[in-house]
Amino acid sequence: MAEIISIIGNKGGTGKTTLSHTLSHGLTLLGRRVACVMTDEDREPLSPVGRRYVIADARSPVARDKVVEKLRDLKSWIGVLDGGANRSITDITLYQMSDVVLLPFRDSAEDLRTVMRDLDLFPKAWALPSQWPRNRFQLDAATRLIDTLPLEFRERILPPFFALSASKVLLQERVPEELPAQLNNGARALAKQIMAIFEDPFDDVADALGRAAQDGDLSEEADEV
Repeated sequence: MAEIISIIGNKGGTGKTTLSHTLSHGLTLLGRRVACVMTDEDREPLSPVGRRYVIADARSPVARDKVVEKLRDLKSWIGVLDGGANRSITDITLYQMSDVVLLPFRDSAEDLRTVMRDLDLFPKAWALPSQWPRNRFQLDAATRLIDTLPLEFRERILPPFFALSASKVLLQERVPEELPAQLNNGARALAKQIMAIFEDPFDDVADALGRAAQDGDLSEEADEV
């Protein structure tokens, strides 16, 4: 049976679509067969030409359910479901049909408040810092922001996906034949991080990440799990 990953969250502008395509691309670089499933009715479908992964248009509930049902019958496939903003009921449905759920958020107080509500609503979901700043001063400020969260939320935060301008290439109608090495490397690293969740029980990963957060060295511990 296929594995299903949903990228959801109530707030817009957190990078759900960018992450969905980047993760889909990265998973194919790890040798997996992947379908990136569009569920946001406000987005136009992208061309599959030049992509290593399949694009599935599932912008209606009926289409979405059929696509997920079909994926479940496909051995060794992975479906990445791209969610939309301000769709709490749909998010609940996607959460219930998924094996791994990611809640991207950016480095703002508003994003943090929203992701806390989503983490409370979806107890088996992971929060993923998205488009995270690389500048040292901005990174320090973003880290201090996360440190304000209660421990039960902090231990469910994955290592950040840093801002990667090259990832915008995947959102073009047609992608170029050759993609930047920086994009391939970043997508592959993201895919490895997410696949590690499948390999360990949720509680084991949460415990490891929680210990890392307490030690102040989240990224190195995440590599170990």
